Amino acid sequence: MTETAIVLANGQLAGIHAKTAHGLVRGTSRFRILGVIDPEQAGRDAGEVVDGAPCGIPVFASIAAALAALGPVPRFCIVGVASHGGKLTAEMRALVKEAVRGGMSVVNGMHEFAGDDPEIAALARAAGVDVIDVRRPKPKEQLHFWTGAVKSARAPRVAVLGMDCAIGKRTTAKWLVDALNARGVRAEMIYTGQTGWMQGAAYGFVLDSTVNDFISGELEHAIVSCDRERAPDVIVIEGQSGLRNPCGPCGAEILLSGDVHGVVLQHAPGRRYFEGYEHLRCEIGSVADEIRLIALLGARTLAVTLHSQGLDGKQLAAAARALQDELGLPGIDPRGAIDDLAALVADHARQERRQREEP
Repeated sequence: MTETAIVLANGQLAGIHAKTAHGLVRGTSRFRILGVIDPEQAGRDAGEVVDGAPCGIPVFASIAAALAALGPVPRFCIVGVASHGGKLTAEMRALVKEAVRGGMSVVNGMHEFAGDDPEIAALARAAGVDVIDVRRPKPKEQLHFWTGAVKSARAPRVAVLGMDCAIGKRTTAKWLVDALNARGVRAEMIYTGQTGWMQGAAYGFVLDSTVNDFISGELEHAIVSCDRERAPDVIVIEGQSGLRNPCGPCGAEILLSGDVHGVVLQHAPGRRYFEGYEHLRCEIGSVADEIRLIALLGARTLAVTLHSQGLDGKQLAAAARALQDELGLPGIDPRGAIDDLAALVADHARQERRQREEP
C-alpha cells in the first residue's frame, strides 16, 4: 500500500516525541507522505527539521492549510507523536475529528484507541472512512506461544537495543537494513513498534500492546515467518525501551526468545536520566554494565551507536572516542557511518553462519 497521507506532529516535529512523524518523514513504503501538520515549523521542509536536509515534504500550519495546498484529499491522516502513556490529548483529538470530517481515514499508533471514542467513531461512519488503531491487540486465538522453532531459523539475528526509550533504535535498525541491502547482504527488519509497521516492515508485532504471555511467541513467529518466506542473510530486530528502564524494562525477551547472539547498542552520551523521569533522578547505568548484562543473556555487543541529543558534533565525536577507548568497541554515529556498522553486522552474520555449518 502506498496511499497518500499527511502526518500530525502537533507542534512537536522538532522534539523526540514526534518519533513516528520522524520515521515517516525519513521513509515509508506503506504510505506516500504529502505533508506534516505542525504550526511551530510551518513553511519549512520536514526533512530539514528532522535531519537538517530537505526531503520534499512540506510542513503546514493546519490541516486546512494542507488540504488547500495539496488538492486531492489524502487518503490517510496519521497521528505522528508517541507520548508517555499514549493518551490522545484534547488538541490531538480535535485534529483527528477535523481529519475525519475532511474525508480522511485515520491511522493512530497511540495506546488510546481513537476508534473507541464514540464521537470519532460516529464521525467516521458518517464520512465513510476508517479509523485504524495500530496498537489494537489481535484476538488471543490469533496469537502465538513460543515453541522453540526459532532455534532452527537459518538467518542470524542482530538486535538493536537501547539504553533508554526514544533514543533512535528503530531509526538505526532501518538505516542498518537499508545499508546491508545496498551492500548486497539480504536483510530484513522485525518491527516491534507501531512506526515500524507504518514504515512498511513486513514482519513483526507491536510489543507493548501484546499480552505478556504471547510476546515471546509473537517474536518467534515473526522471525520464523521471515526466515522461511524471505530467506535473508541476516535479520535485524528493533528493540524497545531498555534492559534497565524502570518504567518498562525490555530486551531480555528479544535476546532469549529470539535466540539473538549479536547486539547493536544505542546510547545517548548527553542523556543522564531516563527520558521522562528526570524529576526522579533515575540515572541511566553505564554502557559497560549494559554490555555485561547483554553478555549474561547470551549475546555479544558488536558496536555502540550514538544519539546526538544535547551534544554538538565535536562533543559527540569525543564521546565516541572515549567509549571506544573504554570498551574496545566501535562508537558509531549512524547518521554518517552507517556503512561501517553494516560491515560489522555483515561480518558477524557470516561468522555465525559459518559456526552453525561446522560439524
